[in-house]
Amino acid sequence: MLTEEAFHLFVGETGMARIIRRAAQLEKLDKNGDVRNQGGIDIPTVQRTINYWFSYCLDLFGGEISNNAAGYFAAGLKGRFKEEERYQDHLALEDIYQLPVVENGRLTTREVPMRNAMNEVLRDEYIKDCERALRKWNAILEEEGSERRLTLPSRRFHRHQGLYADFCFDPEGNLIDRATFEAKADQWLLGPEDKRYLDSIMKPVREPGKFANWIARSPTGSPRPATGSRASPSTTNT
Repeated sequence: MLTEEAFHLFVGETGMARIIRRAAQLEKLDKNGDVRNQGGIDIPTVQRTINYWFSYCLDLFGGEISNNAAGYFAAGLKGRFKEEERYQDHLALEDIYQLPVVENGRLTTREVPMRNAMNEVLRDEYIKDCERALRKWNAILEEEGSERRLTLPSRRFHRHQGLYADFCFDPEGNLIDRATFEAKADQWLLGPEDKRYLDSIMKPVREPGKFANWIARSPTGSPRPATGSRASPSTTNT
């Protein structure tokens, strides 16, 4: 299963890289720099997609301050990323996590016992891995001569779980009122117009060697699972 999931992540990351490369190419081809006019997926749409799904993924790690996380860590059921390699103290009884929180209408910092902040520690590692992917994608934009760059929104932006769920923040993590957020939501997040456009260009291309215009050709051909990995259920004989 680990091999299969790693393959899925690889296909997703490299697939996005091909979409981003094609967007930069089409922007150069169009006299007005209009990627959508060329049938591509423009970088602002990619950025709104990142903002949307990244924020939902952060919710999956659980609350920033969690008694359950502390209990699971104490019982040996939950650990930090590369626990044995990176940490000498595997009890985490004395350490403190500095957590930004909203108090009295402004951001401040609260000291949280490390065990209670284990969800946030793991969220930190996920964010680092996403930053790694964005560095690769931005390198493609630079290689194609584009001045555009993709960024991750703040971990506080567009959250639906945890301490930040009851507040509104802009992508930089600044506390804002709900009216401001709703007025700018279509600039920051995928909206109905984006979805209609994306649906309109999802046309099948079945001719061997041909690709949809919104994705660049794979530099290495179609990726395949590592030799010896299990077949998916749909291809397994029963």
